[in-house]
Amino acid sequence: MTANAAPIIELDHVSRVFEQRRKQVKAVDDVSLAVQEGEVVCLVGESGCGKTTTGKMIAGLIHPSGGEVRYAGKNIWAMGKDEFQRYRLAVQIIHQDPYASLNPAHTVYGIMSAPLLQHGIVANHKQARERVRDLLRTVDMTPPDDFLDKYPHQLSGGQRQRVSVARALTVSPKVIVADEAVSMVDVSIRVSLLNMLGRLKRDLGVTFIFITHDLAVAKHFAWEGRIAVMYLGRMIEIGRTPQIINHPQHPYTRALLSAIPEADPRITRTKERLQLRSLDIPSLLNLPSGCSFHPRCPLFEEGLCEVSVPPLADMGEGTRVACHVVARERAKEAA
Repeated sequence: MTANAAPIIELDHVSRVFEQRRKQVKAVDDVSLAVQEGEVVCLVGESGCGKTTTGKMIAGLIHPSGGEVRYAGKNIWAMGKDEFQRYRLAVQIIHQDPYASLNPAHTVYGIMSAPLLQHGIVANHKQARERVRDLLRTVDMTPPDDFLDKYPHQLSGGQRQRVSVARALTVSPKVIVADEAVSMVDVSIRVSLLNMLGRLKRDLGVTFIFITHDLAVAKHFAWEGRIAVMYLGRMIEIGRTPQIINHPQHPYTRALLSAIPEADPRITRTKERLQLRSLDIPSLLNLPSGCSFHPRCPLFEEGLCEVSVPPLADMGEGTRVACHVVARERAKEAA
């Protein structure tokens, strides 16, 4: 990756609106993000913040209501049929639920051989079977012959998710969108799955957009990458992972980090918790005016925070934050 390289994935003021109860729900609101080839970017936030919808738009599964999604500099929804097909092969998604994402009527071999044969990656079933064996070894399912003819219900949750990862690798993607890829497996095997995904990134050079609600997982997986924090459809802070973890600036990010338990129980008991003004998350059907976090924000200033939506302001060191108060204090320090 070079400093002047064009982003492999770029979101340009992307929004997505759904209709619910005859009302418009803005699941994603004016999100801009550029991801370089080989990079790891974690989208972090509470359930309902829009991170999964953002991931599906990146993968071409949902059409944005506004803005553009670009792959290698080209708007994916302005591509011709053949070009769009190549993009869809290059950007794969690993869904959250391994119990729902695998067809229960097909064996592991059937699930993984279908894209190989459909796209002409292999010439026949003999080559497909050997390629599936290689992919199963890649995701640490060994010996592969023990799994080839099993059905999803005969696998554990962790094994199913490894099959989902292997299926995504069948078409040699350049980008993988991992949507809560470890949230539905036992804690005891999460680290092994994360280590396996990290090894794939290093060995294959795959770009990862990793979606999670857990900042501890984001810290583990993307320490050399970036974290983008979302809240009610908007991106509120983005920066290098060490900077976000060690020096969070947006009050919402600080609240998320203060809630993470530490390995040492004594530190957890004495850890300072950021007190929010309210624990209730506003409804997407009735979003607050101005900054959507202002009803809960400990830095709230009347006449400022509820009046206008804060833009993502440059805080230096590659960090951008959407907060009127933080941006003002930063400007004072710089003056």
